[in-house]
Amino acid sequence: MIEEVSQHIYKITIPLPNSPLKALNSYLIKGDGRFLLIDTGMNRQECLDAMTAALKKLEVDTTKTDFFITHVHSDHLGLAGTLKTPTSKVYLSALEDKLVNITPEESEHKWRGIYNTMARFGYPENELLKSWENHPGKKYGGNCPVIFTHLQENDILSIGDYTLRLIQTPGHSPCHQCLYDEKKQILFCGDHILFDITPNITYWDELDNALKSYLDNLDKVAKLDVKLVLPGHRRIMNDHLKRIEELKRHHAERLKEALAALADGDKSAWEVAPHIAWDIKAASWEVFPPAQKWFAFGETIAHMQYLEKDGKIKSRLQKGKIIYSRVN
Repeated sequence: MIEEVSQHIYKITIPLPNSPLKALNSYLIKGDGRFLLIDTGMNRQECLDAMTAALKKLEVDTTKTDFFITHVHSDHLGLAGTLKTPTSKVYLSALEDKLVNITPEESEHKWRGIYNTMARFGYPENELLKSWENHPGKKYGGNCPVIFTHLQENDILSIGDYTLRLIQTPGHSPCHQCLYDEKKQILFCGDHILFDITPNITYWDELDNALKSYLDNLDKVAKLDVKLVLPGHRRIMNDHLKRIEELKRHHAERLKEALAALADGDKSAWEVAPHIAWDIKAASWEVFPPAQKWFAFGETIAHMQYLEKDGKIKSRLQKGKIIYSRVN
């Protein structure tokens, strides 16, 4: 589906089969003889077919198209290597470039490190293997090498009538990036702000405290004058200040739930996770879909990390597992 959301800006809906996200909102900006595509979809045939059809309908010449990737997740980055041409620039943060532009051996080492980290936080081996095999980043990440162009905070991308300023918003990913047109008051916010669902905030080695980074960067974009908010998923809704307050309250409630889970004794993040009210259609924690269990568990870790940095809890290593206890 294609929708013109502002003059020369088109929202392209890219399906994400079997994902609770349902679809990606990719945005095409038509300039004077050049195009900018913001986010691409997963590296899978269904996404490529939808994108190819949309670009054809919009009469886009990919040899005159540049690509801006808000962040490293496969539903945003996956097709960049396939769609790019020798005359394209592909923009991604320098930090996240280092996470994806690696050899197969380095990639296996990276994923093995993630696996071991999850196990250390208490993910049981049999459960971990199921989630591991179904992780969309492993299944649908890009497989074509890309030479990325890096932008810094406040750098400008000009395309047609639009002057887009880069705003770095780490939290959902190590260096998530938004684009903001101050004059037209338009914010391309990727997964930093979503209206129908909450962005997943998980544990990252690259961030000291992912949830704090995320909350701080919600405050950062709250200072912007915005009339049109263009998120990476689901509906476009334009009251970003109201949504920011809702997201902050949401995480405050999750922090309370995580802290309350330790009231009757010490627990690992895995043991805390069932005590959190997840927005997933499942009868219990035990029957969560494996991929969604991975994301929920990662978010649990991020909340425990925040609580520990805030002095509310402390952790210790016990038989190779990280165990949390309340600070009285």
